[in-house]
Amino acid sequence: MCGIAGIFLSQKAADPHQLAAIAAMTATLHHRGPDADGTWIDADGGIALGHRRLSIVDLSEAGKQPMLSNGKGLAMIFNGEVYNFPELRLKLEETGFQFRGHSDTEVVLAAFERFGIEATLTQLSGMFALGVWDRKDRVLHLIRDRMGKKPLYIAVIRGGIVFASEPKAILAYPGFEPRVDRNAIAMVLRHGFVPDHCCIWENVFKLPPGTMLSVTADDLTKISIAHLRQRIQRWWSLAAIAQEGQTNPVTIEQPDIEIELDQLLRTVVQQRMRADVPFGVFLSGGIDSSMVTALMQVQSQQPIRSFTIGFAEADYDEARHASLVARYIGTEHTEFRVTPSEALAVIPDLPHVWDEPFADESQIPTLLLSRLAKQHVTVALSGDGGDECFGGYSRHVMTARLAPLFQLPTKLRQMTVSAFRTLSPERWESMLRGLPLPTDLRATLIAE
Repeated sequence: MCGIAGIFLSQKAADPHQLAAIAAMTATLHHRGPDADGTWIDADGGIALGHRRLSIVDLSEAGKQPMLSNGKGLAMIFNGEVYNFPELRLKLEETGFQFRGHSDTEVVLAAFERFGIEATLTQLSGMFALGVWDRKDRVLHLIRDRMGKKPLYIAVIRGGIVFASEPKAILAYPGFEPRVDRNAIAMVLRHGFVPDHCCIWENVFKLPPGTMLSVTADDLTKISIAHLRQRIQRWWSLAAIAQEGQTNPVTIEQPDIEIELDQLLRTVVQQRMRADVPFGVFLSGGIDSSMVTALMQVQSQQPIRSFTIGFAEADYDEARHASLVARYIGTEHTEFRVTPSEALAVIPDLPHVWDEPFADESQIPTLLLSRLAKQHVTVALSGDGGDECFGGYSRHVMTARLAPLFQLPTKLRQMTVSAFRTLSPERWESMLRGLPLPTDLRATLIAE
């Protein structure tokens, strides 16, 4: 994980003292990149870039950021990993390009310079948020990966914009006036999180996944969030991919699909194990993390470091399952038992860690597990995303099955709801517990 920050001011508003605030902004991101830091300022262009580095690939000075391209025409700050950078590097070397180091950042920057930004983005496999300053055309390009795994916040200030991996860096800019967005608070209460199109602070928004925002100095003369949103370009669309899949469904046989899926999973896990630092895995004992752990171990020369969190409450404790999986696969397993007092003690840290409120209680064990793993490894894989990719949430299946009920006449639906309300939630739960329900249905209907 690294951290990026930047300032872009119009020529009228550009002030060396304001641009110098990039150092304070970057310093707030030390936790994201404790290994090194760097800043780069182009006073004539009104641009300042900052970077905090967590060294994963190429630990040398050749991987330091902000990074200038070979031709000095582009300056870039990059947070993330591009997993297919070795293949892209070979393609560039075939055109005569010579590299100084072996970082993915240098490869991406070289590809931007050689092939163009939009042509390069479609070739990248990975997660990233980055800023590229075109020194010739005086254009700032802000880009986020396909699924939005890496964050990028953009704020409108007087005479320009600032951007960063986390809102705390934006708060460090002297010209930013923080005001809580009441609409964002309402969304937290309604949805449990702040959606991408806004932020907990007014005049701040998140760049949507799979998009690029290109800003010129002229754009800064009449700057507003509405104006910036109009300039956002989508370079990849999940909706378009899903629509294509529905329009042209897969026609190969089930066994062939399973073989292809197995090969894809092996490949992507192997790519994510490319690192010049120790790595491990978060293991819960469930299907997703167990599969990732197994694919890591089968491709490793030594036991993988696996980590899990255990709880005293049996209903929440998955440590026993994780231990069984770790023993079977042969990992070097570490288990951390969390007490109620330890969970309570971490709560005061949450606002500083997460920046924006969200209603997911897993943030506490996730933070504790990350702190545990950091004592032993620099990078850790997990099974997050498996449920979203493969339909692991039974409530979504249940919603689809119940969809015809929502087409009933309004009066009939109102009568049905009234009938359900004659019994308390506790009474319904008691009745459901006594029924011989399938495991997945029970998990959907009953709050364990």
